[in-house]
Amino acid sequence: MKKIVLKYGLISGVLCAGMMNATVPFANKIGFDRSMYLGYTVIVLSFLLVFFGIRAYREAEGGGQITFARAFGIGILITLITCVCYVVAWEIIYFNFMPDFLDKYGAYVIAKAKASGVSDAALQAKIAELARSKALYNNVFYNSAETFMEPFPVGLLMTLLSAAVLRKKARTETAGAPLAASR
Repeated sequence: MKKIVLKYGLISGVLCAGMMNATVPFANKIGFDRSMYLGYTVIVLSFLLVFFGIRAYREAEGGGQITFARAFGIGILITLITCVCYVVAWEIIYFNFMPDFLDKYGAYVIAKAKASGVSDAALQAKIAELARSKALYNNVFYNSAETFMEPFPVGLLMTLLSAAVLRKKARTETAGAPLAASR
């Protein structure tokens, strides 16, 4: 199990982190909204490996059978490895190469709020909220926790769906008749 979990978790994590490295530096050029959609698309695609990892375990080690609980366990481990890779990549990017990311993002949010015609009080509240977020984000533990929570819900959902779809119990005899031999 460990080998399959590590293999699929690391492949998924490298895909997720690699695409982040390729797209985040251009977020302000392509637009933060587009960047967000692209980012979550990549996250969803990378979490498809949860499905393939569970299926590989079922076929290689489970003899074609797997319970929902075992499938969930394998999927959540793959998800956790992927999320850790994602967090490590973001921490390296943010603290070493893009410490001004939140300044650029904040300017974008403020410009968007101004364009939508919000009141001055609402705009000031948004500016204060962004300042608080920036101060919190400079704490590596807070930053890591926030970053972990970006892909984790997607991975959890993919794990639940994959475990439900891939579960396969052992076939049993019905009504006293033995199962026919498969060809």
